[in-house]
Amino acid sequence: MNKEEINQVLNQLKDGELSEFHVSKEEFLLFRQVLMERPDFKYFRGIAQRGGEVIYEYLKEARS
Repeated sequence: MNKEEINQVLNQLKDGELSEFHVSKEEFLLFRQVLMERPDFKYFRGIAQRGGEVIYEYLKEARS
């Protein structure tokens, strides 16, 4: 994935087009970097899975 594709996925999560998105261990660092650059990053929650995969969801309220 590149930065543009990651932003597309994050926008789909935000808009409710996707309920969750699975990020592989190999894509995690770039995905996280793009996510942290967004002003709404506190609305995303990542849930770590076994094997290094992370499931991202968009929350209605920002994390503290």
